[in-house]
This record gives sequence, C-alpha cells and structure tokens, in this order.
Amino acid sequence: MIHLRLEKITKSFKSFIANDNISLSVETGKIHAILGENGAGKTTLMNIISGLYQPDIGQIYLQQQPVTINSPHEAIKLGIGMIHQHFMLVPQLTITENIILGTENTLRLNLRQKQQEIAALSQAYGLEINPNAKVENLPVGTQQRVEILKVLYRQAKLLILDEPTAVLTPPEVESLIAILRQLATAGNTIIFISHKLEEVINLCDTVTVLRRGKVVATMATQEATPQQLAELMVGREVALRVDKSIPSPGKVILSVRGLQVVDDRGAIAVDNVSFDLRAGEILGIAGVDGNGQRELADAIANLQPIKRGKIEFGELPLKRKAIGYIPEDRQKMGLVLQFSIAQNLILKAFKKLPFCRRFLLQSAAIRNNAKSAMQEFDIRTTGEDIKVSQLSGGNQQKVVLARELAGEPNLIVAMQPTRGLDVGATAAVHSRLQRERDRGAAILYISTELEEVMAMSDRIAVMYRGEFITILNAQIATVEEIGLLMGGARRR
Repeated sequence: MIHLRLEKITKSFKSFIANDNISLSVETGKIHAILGENGAGKTTLMNIISGLYQPDIGQIYLQQQPVTINSPHEAIKLGIGMIHQHFMLVPQLTITENIILGTENTLRLNLRQKQQEIAALSQAYGLEINPNAKVENLPVGTQQRVEILKVLYRQAKLLILDEPTAVLTPPEVESLIAILRQLATAGNTIIFISHKLEEVINLCDTVTVLRRGKVVATMATQEATPQQLAELMVGREVALRVDKSIPSPGKVILSVRGLQVVDDRGAIAVDNVSFDLRAGEILGIAGVDGNGQRELADAIANLQPIKRGKIEFGELPLKRKAIGYIPEDRQKMGLVLQFSIAQNLILKAFKKLPFCRRFLLQSAAIRNNAKSAMQEFDIRTTGEDIKVSQLSGGNQQKVVLARELAGEPNLIVAMQPTRGLDVGATAAVHSRLQRERDRGAAILYISTELEEVMAMSDRIAVMYRGEFITILNAQIATVEEIGLLMGGARRR
C-alpha cells in the first residue's frame, strides 16, 4: 500500500530550481532512503512534505487522497513528523516539557501525568529516556530520541529523518537503526535522508537518488552497491577510497607536552596528552565523541585555556592566528549565519589587503574572492550575497573549509571536516587535505568516523576519557584493535 505519493513536485527560489518535476512513491511500513549530493534538493523536498514550503507546481497524495499542506501544524494533523538535522529542542526545558511544547491548550497542566505518559511511550518504542532530565544535559544520541518521541507523541505515522546519523557516535547509530527498524515493523513509514551509502543499503528497503533537483533513479537497496549509488548521485565516477602518497614528514610544527584542559563545567577533559606533529603529516585522532577531542582542538587553536602543560609551535614561523581551524559545529562556531557567503569567507582577513584599504571594505575584491572560492569548493547557490543560513548543511561546511584553507596554513586542525557532506564532497575534502599535506602542512584530523580516520591518517592517536591510549602506525593498525582501544581497552 502506498502511504505517500508525490506527483511532479517543482519548487524554485528565484532562478534556482531546487526540485524539478519530482515524482515518487513511498510504501506504508517501509524505510525509504532519499540520497543526493549537497544541494540536490533533498531537504527542500522534505520541507514541502512537512509543510514548511509549498510547491510551485505538483500534488501530494496521502493514502491516495490529494492533500494540501500549508504549514507544519497541518502536516502534524495529517500524521507527518519531521526530525531535522539540527535539533529543534529548548535546552533549558526537560524532556517532557520539550515533547509536549505547543500541544497543550489547558490552563491546568498535569505535568506528572505527562511524564508518566511519555515514560510509557518511550518504553513502548524502546526509546529509553528520563522524562525529568533537562535537554542541555543530554548526549546528542539521547536528544535525537527526544526528537523522535516528539513526533510519535503527536501521533505521526510518516516520519522524515534528515541526516539523522550525522551527529551520532557509532554505538548511537546502531541504536538508532534498531529503533527505526522497530518503528517500521510497527507500521510506521520512514523517509531516511542520508549521504552514508553503506548505512542506506543496510537499513533501507528502497532508495531514490536525486541529482540537481531531479529523480535519476529509484531501486531496491538490495540490488544497489555503494559505488553505483555514488555515481548516480554525482553523475560521474567517484573514488570511494582515499588516494594518498607515502608520507615524508619534515620538521616539527606542533609540540604538545603534558597537556591538561578542563571543560565548561570544570571537569578534566584532556589529561596529560603529549605528541609531536610534523610538516607533511596527518595525525588522526580516533575516539567516541565526547572524550576530549573538542577541548584538545580548541586549546591548540587558542579558543580554550590550558590548565597545565605546553603547546609549542616548531621551527617554522607560525602564529596561532595562522592556524586553519575547522570547528566541530559549523553553525555555532564556524559561521555567522546572518552574514553572506562573501562576508563569512573573509572573517579572518577583513582588515587586510585586498579586502580592506584605508579602513574601507573593498566590495569588488570581497565579491571576487567569494566567486573564486565558490567555484573551487563547489558551493552551490545562486550568488555570493546569499546568507549562509539559507545554504544546506553541506554547503555551509564548504564555506568553512574554503575560508580556513585559504592562505595555505602550516597547521590545519580539522574537527569533523566531512560531517554532513555527501560522497562527492567528502572525496573532494579528503583530496584537498591530502594536497595540503603533500605541500607540507601538518594536519590534525579528528573524526568519529573510524574508517575516515584510518584512510586519511599517517599515524592514529586513540583518545579515551581525555587521554591518548596509544599512537599507532595507520598502515598496520586494524579496525578491531582501534575499536577496542576506543572503548577503553589498554594496549598490550
């Protein structure tokens, strides 16, 4: 039985066609993947289904009945719930308060009864949570459970998940996959937007591939291969393996000795970490998210004070301000969302020539810089004056990369540099970082994607509870060995 059918959906933003004559069907009780490059139109299409946008042309059918979805409230009444890539939760409120927010019209709210209802709902779906816990104290994986419970509480039968695993650790991904399978078995229909090909093949029943706003293929996932899907997404052959040369490390660029850093709450986040990083070398850091990686990166970039130890820059002339730093959270730390692409690209250089002359910003130089960066990094939008808040997550990440790699920094700290990127963009980022390494940059590469760390790195440091358990040669390290070390096992 068909739960959702889209017929010739078209949506434009000025001259940019985001969705071009899209038709597809989603079966009841199935997990249907939507794949596509950044800017292929996936999120726009989901925003149309969930009532945030209205199509210029086309018709939506639910259970074979034509419907008009004018708002998210209307979508919820029709049983459609969307879980966004960037969570829509109020950190200061409890789980219960977040879930019922906007649903109760009574003056007398029985909060204890609601807590019991939500506890029962969470147990029924295997989404274990504490209904009294404040959202600001929850790990990311639990916050996502709250988002899922929010739409289930509103009795949604069609769940749309936009890049749901982009911010999750490997154990949290496994937990989410089990939850989604259970939801589908219970009769819920799930649309799963992702750029992770293996994940799509392992989880989903059917996959639709979008390219530049159009449907290019729909197939059963059991008939698909990662390479085939990657080529459908980008329209050309894609290297799914990182092609890197033999390393030839030079002088020490970064030396860290006995480093201790505390987090925002005063707890020790980095404890007695020591290492050297040389020119022409990539040192990868593997670890489950939340084991001190962010605090380490922030300390090296002079964004967080150190409690003890030393951070020294080697023989090459290097100041902290010359570091290329790709932060973990592009929206909170990497970009000024209300600034344009062009403005974000000069945030570190707006006082310098050619962008500033006699205290006046030079609009032509700023515009030309943006056009060049947009072409080089394949930032897809209608113009350099567009606010970065209007870009897809992947295109936002490309703006950060373009700015931080400008000027050929000697040291690059890359924290989750491919988070939210599709296979084509990921391959481009990896290729670019390898080029930076080959020209002599020292790169600290931090990611929760173990396969990426292993593919990119020359050496791999395994981080657990703020410590470096060991540093391994990436050529001979195995997934099994690193996986055990990430869980806290000590090396024999």
